[in-house]
Amino acid sequence: MEFNTDFTIPKLVKKTVSTYPEIIAQYKRIKNGEFEPITYREMFQLSLDFGSALLDVGIKRGDFIGLISDNRAEWQQADIGLLSIGAIDVPRGCDATLIDLEKILSITECKTVIAENNTQVNKIFSLLDKLPNIKTIIHFDNDIKSEVKEIAEKNHISLFYFNEMIKNGQKYRIEHNDEIESELEKGTSEDIATIIFTSGTTGTPKGVQLTHKNFITQLDEIPERIYLNPGDKALSVLPVWHVFEREVEYVIFIQAGTICYSKPVGSILLADFKKLNPHLLPAVPRVFEAVYDGITKKMRKTGGIVNLMFNFFVEVAIIHKRMQRMMFNQNACFSRYNTVLWWFVFLIPWTLLFPIYWLGDLFVFRNIKAMLGTNFRAGISGGGAFSENIDEFFWAIGVKVVEGYGLTETAPIVSVRPIASPIYRTIGSPIRGVKARIVDSNGYILGRGKEGILQVKGNTVMKGYFKHPELSEKVMTVDGWLDTGDLAIFTIHDELQIKGRIKDTIVLRGGENIEPLPIEMKLTESRFIKASIVLGQDKRYLAALILIDKEEVQIFAEENGLQYESFDSLLKSDEILKLFETEINSLINSKNGFKLYERINKFTLITKDFEIGVELSAKQEVMRFKINEIYKEEIDKMFSDKIK
Repeated sequence: MEFNTDFTIPKLVKKTVSTYPEIIAQYKRIKNGEFEPITYREMFQLSLDFGSALLDVGIKRGDFIGLISDNRAEWQQADIGLLSIGAIDVPRGCDATLIDLEKILSITECKTVIAENNTQVNKIFSLLDKLPNIKTIIHFDNDIKSEVKEIAEKNHISLFYFNEMIKNGQKYRIEHNDEIESELEKGTSEDIATIIFTSGTTGTPKGVQLTHKNFITQLDEIPERIYLNPGDKALSVLPVWHVFEREVEYVIFIQAGTICYSKPVGSILLADFKKLNPHLLPAVPRVFEAVYDGITKKMRKTGGIVNLMFNFFVEVAIIHKRMQRMMFNQNACFSRYNTVLWWFVFLIPWTLLFPIYWLGDLFVFRNIKAMLGTNFRAGISGGGAFSENIDEFFWAIGVKVVEGYGLTETAPIVSVRPIASPIYRTIGSPIRGVKARIVDSNGYILGRGKEGILQVKGNTVMKGYFKHPELSEKVMTVDGWLDTGDLAIFTIHDELQIKGRIKDTIVLRGGENIEPLPIEMKLTESRFIKASIVLGQDKRYLAALILIDKEEVQIFAEENGLQYESFDSLLKSDEILKLFETEINSLINSKNGFKLYERINKFTLITKDFEIGVELSAKQEVMRFKINEIYKEEIDKMFSDKIK
């Protein structure tokens, strides 16, 4: 689809509305757990009403509006409304800390803030001495407490319900005929749409300025790779303030799809799958890992012949699909090979395994797929690395999960594996409008099959970091390429494979360079390991913090008759330490492609699950600098002991 330069996000939504006014745009969750449908016509009118109400309170083109809320139907209604009048949103989720809010609302000098609930309003009130510009707060929920009203009145802050703004906007539109429509038409693709402050895995959040063009450029090709028919449903479980979820929702809107607001909680998600029968699930890798863990744990608890059958059929399916990928050229390929040769090698065993695979699908895999409903087309994994064992499992059982890649600075999509023609262990080729290249540490361009630093260029690249041109210059090359900071490699067919982060690279004292991500992802293949953090910068060897799966460790203890006074004492027992040593060594070895110096020499078992805002960023990426602070004592001890 071609977009002219005057298109903006509201204009694209308007175009969808003109074609599919009665298609459901949103399923809004209401208090009894049911869903209320909102058509495209209704959603767009609510957005225009809200935009008109903003004009009524004095908001003008170029003003910044704070948007502090998690994903809900009103978020997009407010977003489209404020973008329609040329305002710029500054979004953040309800998990935002006081430090976060002070930073993003003060640097942008927001006069108006949209807040989800009383908790968010109270956070803002506690910062009023540092946020003197705030004059208006708009409340999504309809339960403003009396003390909140008193504080607002005392500080001369206008306080509105969202529904109240809608009514005010309707009145304003009657009195100011076509003003909101006129404002919408004034917008251009070069206008700034949002300033998104990065979650800060390095501890230094920056305000990324994204234009309408940055988002719209991706809408040219993404619908070809992530396709929906009008009225097809997608579950929304991620923070919409995060650019991945936000762009996915724009992709849905342009195809007249339906957004269903759910939550990334197992019981709620499964219930919503049953209730809504969706076609797509955009999510971070941890959601798909949780689904995989839930399936495998359920099978182990069932035990007996059922668990044996499950494991047998999964292993057969993995082997069968590996052969199939070789025969049909569906693997990431870094050197040329003769496909015809692989047909000669695998045709007979692939054919012989097919009846067993079919039985596995009939008796096991179909039951798993039934949990996702009859319409499910694909999961879309983004916002972090997708583990190989999870990728292979879903591929084997016939559930499509495609992996995408991007950054906040690229709004965010650089590439995504197409649903119709996925290539295993890649993120697909760069989308139209985006160029990519791989360079070495000296900036020399590398060819296919050579690992190096990924740089991108195109209309998706941000306008720059807000009020920090010096930081923008650091990530842009002299010839206009954005340095992503990620290590990547091109296949011979120009698909990309991400290998890790440059900033995460560990350099041992002997000079060996090690990417921790492949090691960490491999370790999670153990049913006893939820997550791991590999360490060793400037040390003689690698060590790891191992976040254990308590339930699996307890099952192991019971099955092996281990006696213990407390769970802590169990973790210190020789049997459990030996278990984890064996697990680690069975995964990180030369057989699995790891070098001798990538071996884990020391490990510490930890039990506290990682939390968003503590060890994890909003998109559930590990903040390594936080890990180093929180577990400093444990880390120091691992490197003070003698090497094994």
